Amino acid sequence: MEKLISLAPIIVLIAALLGLGFAIYKFFWVKGLSEGTAEMANIAAKIRKGAMAYLKRQYKTVALFFAVMLVILVIMAATGNLTWFVPFAFLSGGFFSGLSGFVGMKIATYANSRTANGAKDSLNKGLKIAFSSGTVMGLTVVGLGLLDISVWFLILRAFYGNDPSAITGAMLTFGMGASSMALFARVGGGIFTKAADVGADLVGKVEAGIPEDDPRNPAVIADNVGDNVGDVAGMGADLYESYVGSIISAGALAAAAQLGMVGVIIPMLVAALGIVSSIIGTFFVSTKEGATQKNLLASLRKGTYISSVLSAIASAFLIFKFLPEHTGVFWAVISGLLSGVLIGFFTEYYTSDSYKPTRKLSASSETGSATIIIDGLALGMNSTAIPVIIISVSILISYFVSGGASSFALGLYGIGISAVGMLSTLGITLATDAYGPVADNAGGIAEMAGLDPEVRERTDALDSLGNTTAATVKGFAIGSAALTALALIVSYTDKVTAMGGKLDLQLTSPAVLIGLFIGAMLPFLFSAFTMQAVGRAAQKIVVEVRRQFKEIKGLMQGTAEADYETCVDICTKSSLHEMIIPAALGIIAPIVVGLVLGVNGVVGMLAGALISGFAIAIMMANSGGAWDNAKKYIESGNFGGKGSENHKAAVVGDTVGDPFKDTAGPSVNILIKLLSMVSIVFAGVIVKFNLIDVISKLIK
Repeated sequence: MEKLISLAPIIVLIAALLGLGFAIYKFFWVKGLSEGTAEMANIAAKIRKGAMAYLKRQYKTVALFFAVMLVILVIMAATGNLTWFVPFAFLSGGFFSGLSGFVGMKIATYANSRTANGAKDSLNKGLKIAFSSGTVMGLTVVGLGLLDISVWFLILRAFYGNDPSAITGAMLTFGMGASSMALFARVGGGIFTKAADVGADLVGKVEAGIPEDDPRNPAVIADNVGDNVGDVAGMGADLYESYVGSIISAGALAAAAQLGMVGVIIPMLVAALGIVSSIIGTFFVSTKEGATQKNLLASLRKGTYISSVLSAIASAFLIFKFLPEHTGVFWAVISGLLSGVLIGFFTEYYTSDSYKPTRKLSASSETGSATIIIDGLALGMNSTAIPVIIISVSILISYFVSGGASSFALGLYGIGISAVGMLSTLGITLATDAYGPVADNAGGIAEMAGLDPEVRERTDALDSLGNTTAATVKGFAIGSAALTALALIVSYTDKVTAMGGKLDLQLTSPAVLIGLFIGAMLPFLFSAFTMQAVGRAAQKIVVEVRRQFKEIKGLMQGTAEADYETCVDICTKSSLHEMIIPAALGIIAPIVVGLVLGVNGVVGMLAGALISGFAIAIMMANSGGAWDNAKKYIESGNFGGKGSENHKAAVVGDTVGDPFKDTAGPSVNILIKLLSMVSIVFAGVIVKFNLIDVISKLIK
């Protein structure tokens, strides 16, 4: 067993490097393909330039936040409230989270024109190129995640020896850096992409009646840039945070369950096996010409299902061999895998136009915008029931099969490792999502470069599939966030107890009750901030696009070129300004609640945020995905097709859904984990200083 403990970090490190090596191979394979015509290459260059300019400015803004937080953490370490590893772990978590998004965006902006060019030959070639770019993203996220974890594990083990509590306690804190970077990236990128998208649609498609991605629309390049900075860079940082958070929280629960170093490294090894399984699964993704949405979905599902089966078999060998007295943990891993697959399937059911809910939503366009919005909201609310039941059943199964009936701590470890199981094949699962924005960009380039309409039909088929897979992966992210956040709440209570804090978690406790109310409110307040931010930024784009249509002579006739850079600049400045308040909420709220209500209030807040955040995130993701695909279903020739009154109503629905599915919804799952991470880091301060304890002592 000692040999396993010594070899495990090296094995995990090798798996991480294998994933990164395959990502590098795919990166250069995609980059080596032809971009197509000179016009296609020129459009792609503009998108790439705008995306890089945005990221450069965003990282400068975020660097200021990290500098301030570093100073605060150093002061806390100097006063004995944290170990000296924490400030540097915080920085490394943020750095790798940002790097994941950067690499993903880099390959996406290289792959868009190449996908469009590939689609000129066949649907399968377009799918292969776009999916390969997604593979780069997926394997970069998991590769960097395990690289960060394995290096820190080696450093901390050299310092603490075989003390699992000390090692995992320090590792938990670099999750705060990853969560902080993820929230800034997701919120900022989400505001950018949806401001551009909403602005372009409202003036271009609704007012001017010109097609989507028409080069006469001044916001069209900003829209394409937004697909990359929000749906790729933001998503990469987001899922990096989910991935490492699940692994380190499971490790912390292993320490609490007295499973020793073996229990800590099992989640790392399960994730390492998942990387190998994901690489194998990528070779099974292909399709045929004229494939329907169901055929395309089946192509992607084939790869993910094969990866899941391989990961399950490998995990069985690992756990039965090295945890022979706790083999029920394997079934917790299977529970997580299956719940992820089931959540993905039901997300697909509610958002794909191959199924009844989205087709029924399309039909509601017959009576106008109001009814399609009402039905879309109802669809999203209805879609929360099944994922909640799936997660609840998964929690129960994971708890009891891991030994929860005899040991509460073992049951919690099972819940933690089920989240690792759910995300173990993230390498390929994320690839099925990250390819979507590439296909979307490819369609825009095909339209702007005047390619054969058949090319746009192929890219639209891939884009529509991307909307469904994006919603599916959001379901994965939200489900894993719920399990991980639950594990982090337990880690918080363990840390408070170890520091001498007194917990009274009865629901009738005023601090707990108030914390529950505040926590339940936070996802709604956060969503309001992000959606209002999209609205304000979109208004600026609407004004600018109208101005250019009015003032640039010959623009609508196609004899003059739009000023694309101004729209990109407006989106960049607006998103960077608007992201500050929502992101700050996730960091400040747990500190303020803790200083006022103490540790019991914080536990209530974390529980309330987890419950309401999980439901609202699913509702928004599925409503938005269904509205988008309802619009595309109409555009494919149903209910009057493009330009009809039904289509105009669907565009309005899609416009409402844009900030739902790409800004507020996916950011909420980061919020609920960031609240937990910040609470853990500041637990020592809250135990020592809080208003409610002071008042209690004065009254006594």
